[in-house]
Amino acid sequence: MTTIDRNSLIEDIVIKYPEAVDPLMRHGIKCIECGEPIWGTFGEAADEKGLSDEKIEVALKDINNVISDGQ
Repeated sequence: MTTIDRNSLIEDIVIKYPEAVDPLMRHGIKCIECGEPIWGTFGEAADEKGLSDEKIEVALKDINNVISDGQ
């Protein structure tokens, strides 16, 4: 099973796991599918949004739960 982490590229996440768009948006991470292209890693986007380490871990858990349900 693939795990999304801080080093995962946003564009790869969205292309491979379109079901991850909703949890990305819920956690404040805009993505290609959301209408605003973003490049770089999940960690870079989360840092740019000012998410704490705790919120980043919650977001990653949420995203990974969604993609594992879809597999």
